[in-house]
Amino acid sequence: MSWQGQYAGYLFDLDGTLVDTAPDLNRAQNAALRAHGYASADEAQTRLWVGHGARVLLQKAIAAQTKRAPQASELDAMHQHFLAHYADNIAQASTPYPEVVTTLEILATRGAQLAVVTNKPEGLSRSLLQALELSDRFHLLVGGDSAAQPKPAADPAVMACEQLGLSAQEVLFVGDSGADVGCARAFGCAVVCVSYGYNQGIDPGALGADGVIDSFAALL
Repeated sequence: MSWQGQYAGYLFDLDGTLVDTAPDLNRAQNAALRAHGYASADEAQTRLWVGHGARVLLQKAIAAQTKRAPQASELDAMHQHFLAHYADNIAQASTPYPEVVTTLEILATRGAQLAVVTNKPEGLSRSLLQALELSDRFHLLVGGDSAAQPKPAADPAVMACEQLGLSAQEVLFVGDSGADVGCARAFGCAVVCVSYGYNQGIDPGALGADGVIDSFAALL
């Protein structure tokens, strides 16, 4: 399926696609780990683990150190610690990837409708976009708790396009992971993956997208 061309709408993943959030996620992860007697994780490790939510991020860090899964009560407490720290420090070191802002500006001048479709909770996503002064770039935000089911289910893309008044054939999904490709495929729209995102160490070319791009400017 060819994806090149101009679309009426674009659905963007957030973490690892629009914004490099790994530094702040790593800091929140380490704050929770240290508070519960664990060692800190390297940012490089965090980059490999990001993509399935904070609880999984913490589980992977604990398993790497102890080779065991944490008890549910401990994980619940660590998750709350993570969320509190992250909410208070959400954009200390997170930055948009190169070419993101200028590409969004050009797409908007062409009349395209732009939406963020992420598995990050809507409140945290909104806070991040506001902190980075990106909120006004988008017509819509669909968070991980906005639709009935998160990605890779089609629900978030369906919700976004219903609110934008667009069909699957009129939009391009831009992401970095199998969850993004799965959502796009379930919805029936074209999808491309960035080569630099958070994909749990999987080759972006093996995710099943219609294309892989090295720069956001390739969307123009």
